[in-house]
Amino acid sequence: MAAFDLRELPIPVIVAPMAGGPSTPELVAAATRAGGLGFLASGYLTAQALAERISAARDLASGPLGVNLFAPQPNIANGDEIERYATQLAPEVARYGAEPGLPRFNDDDWAAKLDVVADLRPELVSFTFGGPSAQECARLQQRGITTVATVTTLAEAQQAAATGVDALTVQGPGAGGHRGTYDPAAAPAVQPLVDLLAQVLAHTDLPVAAAGGLMTAADVAATRAAGAVAAQLGTAFLLADESGSSPVHRAALVDPRFTETVVTKAFSGRYARGLRNRFITDHESQAPLGYPQVHYMTGPLRAAAVRAGDADGTNVWAGTGFRKIRTGSVAEIIGTLV
Repeated sequence: MAAFDLRELPIPVIVAPMAGGPSTPELVAAATRAGGLGFLASGYLTAQALAERISAARDLASGPLGVNLFAPQPNIANGDEIERYATQLAPEVARYGAEPGLPRFNDDDWAAKLDVVADLRPELVSFTFGGPSAQECARLQQRGITTVATVTTLAEAQQAAATGVDALTVQGPGAGGHRGTYDPAAAPAVQPLVDLLAQVLAHTDLPVAAAGGLMTAADVAATRAAGAVAAQLGTAFLLADESGSSPVHRAALVDPRFTETVVTKAFSGRYARGLRNRFITDHESQAPLGYPQVHYMTGPLRAAAVRAGDADGTNVWAGTGFRKIRTGSVAEIIGTLV
């Protein structure tokens, strides 16, 4: 039996998993204490680090805890294109005094992280970039874990449902960071969230949460009225007191120089939405698809830009509604949403 039903949330607000720093145990625990739900992001962590963060979040709150895993995906990188892009990044090397990292392919420690969540039993485990096999899904459910698939099209929703997941998170095109698109070679779907939500709800009896560009109480109310059992927000919590967002990320989100978000593959080799900055302008046309190879290659350059305090040289992930972002504690922000 599943451990937790999304329809049982006292407050139908989910703090989205945000890999790379923002999703601290403190952020996740604060969401639970406020009556919502938080998800730890396992992306780029080792399995051991994930286990430590689950334990830390458990120590801070006694309510439901979610963990997000990056599902394995095919390697679509072209070695010649990756090598060419490394050469084209020479101006960034000169600017920041850092060399590109070694491009490499991996599955983000998938098997070991499945073992961690099966052992530590968070109430929910969600998946991005794909989903578990039917056998993997059943394994987690047998441990009392609710399984949630992130989907961006009706076809993905149907594929996820066929594996036996307990719930879906329907993610629209306004989402910040990487979309959950299953096919890494495909440009993210542009179907508006309200249309996608209606389409998925017409084809499933599973509980469905809505995500992507949501920032306000009106956004939450609209998705609930459309049939979603909860609204998932990420960008809305990037400036929360408990968030692990870097000072550079925080400053850029309120800097009037940055006026729009765009979808780019320049930083990671996979399509993601962030503030349009110099790096994107200079390199998007050159950047090949190839995740996580490009992610690892640009990583040292992005880290050097952050050390230099330069938001124009690193990814500043944000959804389309970033101008409506608020500061304060997680509890205070959730209070503005309901």
